Amino acid sequence: MKYLKKYKIPFSGLSAGKHNFEFDIDEAFFACFDHSLVKKGNLTATVQLQKQENMLITNFDISGHIALTCDVCLQEFQSPLSTKERAIVKFTHDEWDQGSDEIIVLSHNDYEFDISNLLYEYINVCVPHYPKCSEQGENIQCDPEMLQQLADENAIKNESTEEKVDPRWEALKNIKNN
Repeated sequence: MKYLKKYKIPFSGLSAGKHNFEFDIDEAFFACFDHSLVKKGNLTATVQLQKQENMLITNFDISGHIALTCDVCLQEFQSPLSTKERAIVKFTHDEWDQGSDEIIVLSHNDYEFDISNLLYEYINVCVPHYPKCSEQGENIQCDPEMLQQLADENAIKNESTEEKVDPRWEALKNIKNN
């Protein structure tokens, strides 16, 4: 978790106004999260932080490539990723439990803002539900050998189910014809 220290923005010493930060996201970043959908990637996160008296407005622009595994042919491929998100950070003295996806609450005593979890969430939300080489990859197709093997397996499975029809079911089908 020491690796994630570089994803903290020390805002206490910043003047009011806009400030830009850039973070590189790679395999070491994803290794810090046990159940990440993404294990490999090469991304850049540009964070624009606008500091105001009572809050921080952060705009995230994340772009690059992530490694996904195709659900059809099991081939690993590079998929482009680009997303823009926004988070608002409010400061309070009290416990505030009315959180939302866009509003984050920090204490007035906090001096830095940890964005590692936000980056992790924003990237994992962009992962497609059904990764496929030909749809999310750039100029690649599914592995033809694997597709042929899958077609052969389906043909064998269809032949074996046709041969194993129980004769009792055949008799029941004849009832419907009466």
